[in-house]
Amino acid sequence: MLKVWLYAYALGLTSARRLEQRIREDLAFRYLAGAETPDNWALSAFRRRHSRGLNDVFTQVLELARDWGLGRLGHVAIDSSRIKAAAAREHMDKEESLRKERARLRRQIRQWQQSCNVEEPDENSGMQVQVAEWERRLQEIPRRLERLRKSGLQQLSRSDEEARFLRTRDGWILGYSSEIAVTEDHLIAGQRVTQQSSDNDSLLPMVDEVTRQCRGKPAAVSADTGFFSHHNLHGLHERQIEGYIPDPNLSYELKGRGRAQGIGKSKHLRDSEHRRMRHKLRSPVGKKMYKKRKAMVEPVFGVLKQQRGMRQFRLRGLERVGIEFTLATTAYNLTRMYHSLKP
Repeated sequence: MLKVWLYAYALGLTSARRLEQRIREDLAFRYLAGAETPDNWALSAFRRRHSRGLNDVFTQVLELARDWGLGRLGHVAIDSSRIKAAAAREHMDKEESLRKERARLRRQIRQWQQSCNVEEPDENSGMQVQVAEWERRLQEIPRRLERLRKSGLQQLSRSDEEARFLRTRDGWILGYSSEIAVTEDHLIAGQRVTQQSSDNDSLLPMVDEVTRQCRGKPAAVSADTGFFSHHNLHGLHERQIEGYIPDPNLSYELKGRGRAQGIGKSKHLRDSEHRRMRHKLRSPVGKKMYKKRKAMVEPVFGVLKQQRGMRQFRLRGLERVGIEFTLATTAYNLTRMYHSLKP
């Protein structure tokens, strides 16, 4: 099952139903499946149930790559991308709409009960199934309201309550935030999926994830301005890791648009790490290091989303979409190792 799924994600095949068909038709899949023909239900169940085991596989592949001399931790680039959830953004629970739905259902049930009190109640007997459905939906509304209030959100998806509205360049999507840390030889050294709408709180957890997966900390870390915060700068300093993360104004300058208004001189900044970061990124060495970030991490997301089908998750819930992303990143590392060592 594991071999079949890894090969499928390496080909951009993420649907269990399509994979069932390919196992019956494709010789490579039949070989990996050991001449077995698992159906859609068995394939889906395996993918849902083995989150811990698949995370262990990601770690083992990374260890194997490092034994082969890949995945060097000199410079690690961190970035995030939004991936759509398997949920329709139109099917959302809102407190006002739930109250209106409850009132409507009560009115419909009351009207049916009144019509049953006429001289010939048997005429309405055919509606009993529909009324039973109304009563079931009415009983679910208090639970849906309680779930909405506990989430602290104004609206919640009915099909995937853990999905969040996240902002992208093309507008708002209902989905999750996927994060990766990529080495200089384009190997994914750390990955995870979160519900966070911004990247400020993601930098240090990703650095710690790379340290845990690779059993060693990177010498330098670069990230775009979305990961900038004074807390992150001090966290990197405490971990003795050189950071290359511009603030929003400095990012404007590094893009070649000149000094933006309000940037001021570095000596006027109060935070010492912030001053040091600006001095470093304005130097030729700092500019060169930060320029590498885009060439390191963004092509990896391009492969995952454009070639490997990771523009939308198939499963629902934070833990399960994490399984999907782990399969995709593990398959990416395996193919990267193959192409790196191929003569």
